[in-house]
Amino acid sequence: MAEGTHRTLQDIRQDIDAIDEQLVAILSRRVELAQEVGAVKGKDNRPYFTPERERQIYAKLEQINPGPLQHRQLSAIFREIISAARAAEKPLVAAYWGPAGTYTNLAAIQTFGASSSFQPEDSIQDVFRAVEHGKADYGVVPVENSVAGVVPETLDMFPQTNVKICAEVYIPIHHHLLSIAESLADIDRVYAGPQPAQQCKRWLRANLPNAQIIEVVPTAKAAEKALEDSRSAAIANKLGAETVGIPVLVEHINDNPSNRTRFIILGYNEPAKTGSDKTSVMFNLRNRPGELVNALRAFEAHGVNLMMIESRPAQRATFEYIFYCDCAGHRTDEPLKAAIETLRGYALETTILGSYPYRDPLDV
Repeated sequence: MAEGTHRTLQDIRQDIDAIDEQLVAILSRRVELAQEVGAVKGKDNRPYFTPERERQIYAKLEQINPGPLQHRQLSAIFREIISAARAAEKPLVAAYWGPAGTYTNLAAIQTFGASSSFQPEDSIQDVFRAVEHGKADYGVVPVENSVAGVVPETLDMFPQTNVKICAEVYIPIHHHLLSIAESLADIDRVYAGPQPAQQCKRWLRANLPNAQIIEVVPTAKAAEKALEDSRSAAIANKLGAETVGIPVLVEHINDNPSNRTRFIILGYNEPAKTGSDKTSVMFNLRNRPGELVNALRAFEAHGVNLMMIESRPAQRATFEYIFYCDCAGHRTDEPLKAAIETLRGYALETTILGSYPYRDPLDV
């Protein structure tokens, strides 16, 4: 364009319209290719949700992105493109701990995109059962929070079921106080789940010291309670507020602004190695001195990094425990294979719960 000349708004919009036409044609062709992929997967009985392949796509996007779109913006766009393409292969049903508006609902949308079908379940146990009994293709449940620690209801289900972990996702936690009351002075009760209440403990003590904390799970149900009670409030996220139709009285009341929850995706497929993976293992030990130390040395001896370890009471025996750990690496990596083989020599039972692409907790 010659210096001093300016394009009109109509000229610019014509270019945008032309690009939109090209985008529609390209996206349509991408979906056609996805349908071809779906036909091949159907013949070979391969999974339609492949987090390892999606990891490759997002990594490639980061490499080729010239800007001005930020990587997170481009990833959000492609999340929905992938979701629509996957739905063209085969519509997937993802069960989650409901009702709609919970953080688990957010995690399901973040993982599968809006083109998937989402099935709310009343409890974490019901999510496991929905996957195990074929009512859903995948399930989404919380497993640990950066402030409140592990979610015991999730860990306790693994000895009772044969479902595996095939992916993980981290969701930033932004708690808000929802209420139809006009001010904090009008609030006598706060409905909240145990983890949200714990994560907002200092704010509640400073701003609502005399309010009764009433446990309600999950967060969306707390919002429903507050909508019916003019002298109350709820701790929930903005999706829950929008879903229920209740105003946000105070934003961002969580004590830790870096609060995150890790969610796991339950299913039966076993993702292939990506080079940046995590493996979850469950094992139990004889009740005698030094057994846990010996078991953990199996990982140290083979140079395997333990990223998390937790114990839970074994439900079939009194004062016996099941141990859960997350390890760096894929189950096919030689160091991890050797470490697990050594572990089997100490443990009564050892179960690999899944190997799946590692997600950076800060990359959300």
